[in-house]
Amino acid sequence: MYLTMDFEGKTAVVTGGARGIGRGIALELAALGSNVVIADMAEESAREVVAEIKAGGTRSYYCETDVTQQWSTDDMVEAALEEYGQLDVLVNNAGVGGSSGFTTRKKPLVEDWQATFDVNVYGMVNGTQSVEKYMVDRGYGKIVNISSISGRVGRSGFASYAASKAAAINVSQAWAYKLASHGINVNAVCPGLIWTPLWQDIAKWRKATDEQNAGMTPRQIFQQTVSESVPLGREQTPEDIGKAVAFLASDRARSITGQALNVDGGIRMN
Repeated sequence: MYLTMDFEGKTAVVTGGARGIGRGIALELAALGSNVVIADMAEESAREVVAEIKAGGTRSYYCETDVTQQWSTDDMVEAALEEYGQLDVLVNNAGVGGSSGFTTRKKPLVEDWQATFDVNVYGMVNGTQSVEKYMVDRGYGKIVNISSISGRVGRSGFASYAASKAAAINVSQAWAYKLASHGINVNAVCPGLIWTPLWQDIAKWRKATDEQNAGMTPRQIFQQTVSESVPLGREQTPEDIGKAVAFLASDRARSITGQALNVDGGIRMN
């Protein structure tokens, strides 16, 4: 049997889909035929993505969602089912680098640890818990969680974010075991170096906290990191992550679960 990556008639929810990696994922799934629910707090940016998807001939819907609240992710799933009648794919992408002002601090505050775990970990748990009963009853579903290459190895300075992304990998594996017997695949994607709003914040943080970076622009700091770290010698893009997510969310990946796929140009080779 030939398994395709055709998402025609399927529905995907992408949390944090209004910009950056989430936008790239949403556009890729839409290009493959999926209805896409953009679940985000940034209404203006989210509606722009919805309009872009609709202009391409695919259905899309905006749902205001705070992933740190279980009731909100419950509403997100209910809205997707009411709008499209089914839900095939959940992409837990919403993420933050810290609490307000984290780019100006040399080390994380307790508030930074709380913010990263509230969104990057508990947000993923909330989304999964909201959708799992529906997918279990149906006997089918694809869940793809967005971790990070920083979740692969601990480093000083940005420990709160890295720890939250390491936890995201572990959470993905835990639910992969739990849901495997119900026909549900759960995997993670670990993006590398992508010039998103989050990485722009990270570059600002490095500029503010490291004297060696003081005379560089945030973009120059990012480009230097790419040249020093990426064997393929180029930055990754939201589209790269979207293609990886689409594969893991497709029936071509039906025998893949509990895995964390690095999309990082070779930074970490497992």
